[in-house]
Amino acid sequence: MESISGTIVDPVNRRIFPGTISWSKGVIRRIERDSRPRAPGLIMPGFVDAHIHIESSLLPPPEFARLAVVHGTVATVSDPHEIANVLGVRGVDTMLAEARRTPFKFRFGAPSCVPATDAETAGASLGVGPVARLMARREIGYLAEVMNFPGVLRRDPGVMAKIAAAVRAGKPVDGHAPGLRGREAMAYAAAGISTDHECFTLAEARDKIRAGMMILIREGSAARNFDALAPLLRTDPGRCMLCCDDLHPDLLVLRHIDAHIRRGLASGAGRLDMLACASVNPVRHYRLDVGLLQPGDPADFVVVDNWRNFRVRRTYIGGRLAAAGGRSLLPRLRSAPVNRFRALPRRAADFAVPAGAGALSVIVARDGQLVTGRARMRPLVSGGRAVADPSRDLLKIAVVNRYAPRAPVALGFIRGFGLREGALASSVAHDSHNIVAVGASDAALAAAVNRVIARRGGLSVVGRGRSAVLPLPIAGLMATGDGRAVARAYARLDASAKALGSRLSAPFMTLSFMALLVIPDLKLSDRGLFSGARWKFEPLFGSEGGARSPSALA
Repeated sequence: MESISGTIVDPVNRRIFPGTISWSKGVIRRIERDSRPRAPGLIMPGFVDAHIHIESSLLPPPEFARLAVVHGTVATVSDPHEIANVLGVRGVDTMLAEARRTPFKFRFGAPSCVPATDAETAGASLGVGPVARLMARREIGYLAEVMNFPGVLRRDPGVMAKIAAAVRAGKPVDGHAPGLRGREAMAYAAAGISTDHECFTLAEARDKIRAGMMILIREGSAARNFDALAPLLRTDPGRCMLCCDDLHPDLLVLRHIDAHIRRGLASGAGRLDMLACASVNPVRHYRLDVGLLQPGDPADFVVVDNWRNFRVRRTYIGGRLAAAGGRSLLPRLRSAPVNRFRALPRRAADFAVPAGAGALSVIVARDGQLVTGRARMRPLVSGGRAVADPSRDLLKIAVVNRYAPRAPVALGFIRGFGLREGALASSVAHDSHNIVAVGASDAALAAAVNRVIARRGGLSVVGRGRSAVLPLPIAGLMATGDGRAVARAYARLDASAKALGSRLSAPFMTLSFMALLVIPDLKLSDRGLFSGARWKFEPLFGSEGGARSPSALA
């Protein structure tokens, strides 16, 4: 029998008291109240990230776990949507097999939208049959985010059949419906969808709570909605969970759900309420096999120094010490590459845009948001071609099909990245994970894209006479190296992008979402410029798309 003493924080029974926890064979046997604390520290349930794509950490599950446990995370609710878009069911099986190698508690869902739309080229397709078979598997815990919310609202038979498969299996259904309000939110929830992590306004979140949904308050690398939704932690803590969605390795080294809790406490949320959002609510909603510091539970808990600093000192999973003093005690495990990558090198001429009539429809990237805006701008024309104009923050964006090597390059223009020269490219390009690139010249775009192609996946930066690449040999999404080394390499790329002029807090994470058609408004697919709000392709030039008067053009 092992034991630990300190101040026990019990969000299930909503009490805080000095006590001793005793466990054996990974299970809590006794919790005894002491007259006074025998040791310093707050003992509380381990934290759960209620929605995250492990692939976006650029790390396979065992390496993700090694970094996450340092911050008190003992479990995640993980959607393997990214690797499924590349490899299909084989990708889901890869994540499950990798997860079994570590004591960390991963709960994977069945991706519901592979591909997310028929307006882009993916590496795989998961129809009703494959999804239903996944839902019947014991190790699959839920139907992952149903991004085709227009399909839900019109009760598309294929979408509804996938939801029905989850209902038959008695498993929850995750949502993804940015901006949905009022009656549409009610109709979306009535289809059987129980959560949403895409709320970016408080009013939207409250509409969805009224519809009966749980709200996942998200703070990741690109999408940062914590401040907008923080009032819910005081008014509706029983309807909230915490998540990152997408978190690059440089930030995972520094923080995880522990940072959400610190921010919530600083905003005035109750201590027990914050811990319920970080542990009790996701464990109960997703029926996770994760302990909540009760007799008979798995011994999954953390020791935190105090309420003011809220620094995790130790993390236990199944009664075993997984992290202590800021160091992971989980073993380093190497993961084998799997991939699907057929792209061939490109020339600068492949990125040329013949000048057209009228103004450009321009994507407007927003820092800290997945939603984009749109602008109408006069093109800069040189030699009969529309070219990037860094002086106006008018850059060229490209999507290169990684699955069909002879497919033409899709091209558009974008504001918000701020590059004065050079280019960035990435094979992490939600959701189909073709190669997305943004640059100040056609030559730089070709150079950055070709560095990704040469490694069969990765992140690259080119500019100022230099270039660098972070290889991602696992599906073009994840690295095989040590997590902290990958984080350092990513941080160097991030710094290089900012040295080229980018003002974005996470330029590579933002870039990865510029091809995500299901998030409004303008995005670029490998087939062309697409409006998520109007759900249609749009021309690059002309008056279509709500052009303003010529005098209002930038």
